[in-house]
Amino acid sequence: MRTIVSDRLRLRPWQDEDADFLFDLESRWEVVRFVGPQPTIMNDRERALASIARRRAIDDPVHGIWAITTAADGRLVGNLLLKPIPLSAGEQAGGPTEVEIGWQLHPESWGHGYATEAAAAVLSDAFDRGLTRVIAVTHPDNRASQAVCRRLGMTHLGRTTKYYDMPNELFESETREPQPVRPDQVRPLRATWSKVVGATAQ
Repeated sequence: MRTIVSDRLRLRPWQDEDADFLFDLESRWEVVRFVGPQPTIMNDRERALASIARRRAIDDPVHGIWAITTAADGRLVGNLLLKPIPLSAGEQAGGPTEVEIGWQLHPESWGHGYATEAAAAVLSDAFDRGLTRVIAVTHPDNRASQAVCRRLGMTHLGRTTKYYDMPNELFESETREPQPVRPDQVRPLRATWSKVVGATAQ
């Protein structure tokens, strides 16, 4: 899986040595509380290792799940995904597979604009590689992730139950490259940053 670089961040493949960080990240309720219809915390480091193995096994020229690290010192700060989004039960598949973007940031890294910067870099890369549309879905109460979507220039399409068997706020970005996000343009956020039930919520 490729590495993607922005001004302050480096998004790279997950490694086994990252297991302690991933376990710490996903064992925090404040990080996972908006993920899916029945959020659960990670309660075993072995699950982190298994999750890393699945992430490393992704072999796709566009999709991926990246570890977000700081470019300056390689410090792990979170997780970002770009992947096909699962439909809710009873939804009919039709047309091209929809692709979602999502993120999780460690609480110690909230408020620095990392989610916005990382997602902007991945969206730009995805459009360069031929994607024409990317969506994000967030739990209705996940205001922080909704703010990230708006900073990315994504369009809010309203509430939907089409994905993940639960209501979500739906955002989309189409074939245009998102506007570059400079650190001085990002307002600090102290609210919970989590997977957009689909980053990523999920």
